[in-house]
Amino acid sequence: MRIESRLAQIGSVSEPVTGAVSYPIYNATAFRHPRLGQSTGFDYSRTKNPTRAVLEEAIAELEAGDAGFAFSTGMAALQTIFSLFRSGDHLIVSLDLYGGTYRLLERIMGKFGVTASYVDTNDLEALERCRTESTRAVLIETPTNPLMMVTDLAAVSAWARSRGLLTIVDNTLLTPFFQRPLELGADIVVHSATKYLGGHNDVLAGLVVTKGKELSEEMAFLHNSIGSVLGPNDSWLLMRGMKTLALRMERHQENATRIAQYLEGHPLVAEVFYPGLESHPAYSIQRKQASGNTGIFSFKVTDARLVEPILRHIRLIAFAESLGGVESLMTYPAVQTHADIPEAIRRQVGVDDRLLRFSVGIEHADDLIADLEQALVAAEEETKGAGSRG
Repeated sequence: MRIESRLAQIGSVSEPVTGAVSYPIYNATAFRHPRLGQSTGFDYSRTKNPTRAVLEEAIAELEAGDAGFAFSTGMAALQTIFSLFRSGDHLIVSLDLYGGTYRLLERIMGKFGVTASYVDTNDLEALERCRTESTRAVLIETPTNPLMMVTDLAAVSAWARSRGLLTIVDNTLLTPFFQRPLELGADIVVHSATKYLGGHNDVLAGLVVTKGKELSEEMAFLHNSIGSVLGPNDSWLLMRGMKTLALRMERHQENATRIAQYLEGHPLVAEVFYPGLESHPAYSIQRKQASGNTGIFSFKVTDARLVEPILRHIRLIAFAESLGGVESLMTYPAVQTHADIPEAIRRQVGVDDRLLRFSVGIEHADDLIADLEQALVAAEEETKGAGSRG
């Protein structure tokens, strides 16, 4: 079946006793054993829960992997992946990186002797220069958050495999509906499922999919041992959200493309970062490895003084963190999502005081453009007024 049908049917044929189309929520933490030495397959809910198991099987199948694992948050998923490594190990990581991932690597994993180098992962020569005898993996965001840098996954995965390294890909922004990194050679895929997979700003979750028997068994051990698993109620909410993923991603992409094109021609906007635009430097790579584009992009205004009044004047669009929900959200990365990244590093990659990130929802594009237009007009008038008074 095509992915749209597989998404809509998540859990619908998994309950054999009653035939429930919506898979039940099993809140039980313990399960009876038929007799000594026998198990139903469920013993203790941290290890395996029926509701979570259906979700995990679904994401593994959608990502074309061998095993799926559901976590309490995306950061918990990353922490468990990083537990594959030990003191002295080195990771190569995407240069433009979500601030929470940077914080986890530098302020927590660094305490345990795991180090990281941050590079443009689309530059194979830079990857080779960073590689040491201690390097164990490459962690890639593509597209990156917030500057939408794109990595050629097939090329980097082949490079990593030839050197005995794992390739870990954060697929949060595209989801398996538009991009499947394991099919391009990656070993592990991770999602902040809070975002597009859940899609409604109402559930915290992380998902991991692995390829290969040995790696899947090691991840299962860590998942159970660390125990940051997703509860059954949130597992059910996430499955419900995923059923409409195809419809939502198509609308997110359609809206984001229209609005990015509108902003690209706006006199108050200096630059738009969106891989769905032909002006994006990796537009051809994106088209080669993904069947569509995300609903998030970033843009730089011409004057940093415009930022505050824009955020104050938007009405339909909410000034709020997070992304991937049906509601449109705008955020200011320099002081919010990327505040934990040192200013010098932020500025080096382009996350400066003129950058705004826009998670485009599924509202009507014309209404979103109208909201942006009135906010930009109001911001320009205020900035001119402040300048004349000065």
